[in-house]
Amino acid sequence: MSGHTDNSVYIDAPIDLVWTMTNDVASWPALFTEYSAAEILSTKENTVKFRLSMHPDENGVVWSWVSERTMYPVERRVLAHRVEKGPFEYMDIEWTYREEGEGTRMRWVQDFAMRPDAPVDDAAMTERIDRNSKVQMDIIARKVELAAERVS
Repeated sequence: MSGHTDNSVYIDAPIDLVWTMTNDVASWPALFTEYSAAEILSTKENTVKFRLSMHPDENGVVWSWVSERTMYPVERRVLAHRVEKGPFEYMDIEWTYREEGEGTRMRWVQDFAMRPDAPVDDAAMTERIDRNSKVQMDIIARKVELAAERVS
């Protein structure tokens, strides 16, 4: 068995602004509420390798991992995966962006599997990621929309 989530959000902002803000990994701690730090490890053409750190959990543990993102600007598509997998056997994410009316539809599709010794199974992690993705996407949408208002 494996985990899969598919979420999208409408952002009332131009696609260029949504693309730029959501692909500026260094600024993610200001864009997402769950990340305390984003350290860029390397950049090569349209690929960035980075370390994300979360805010401490209820037990004071700070989760951190290395991921890699490759951006395809013409297609308005990003493919990402965890390099340091932690409790995951694998974690692959596809972000897509498309114009919708005056705004942008941003979509995240996440496919993963938990390791047998992980603290949660695929079903529990699917529920957790699905719930959290919706929360983070709504927060990101509001922040990008505020930035769009300031630009116009």
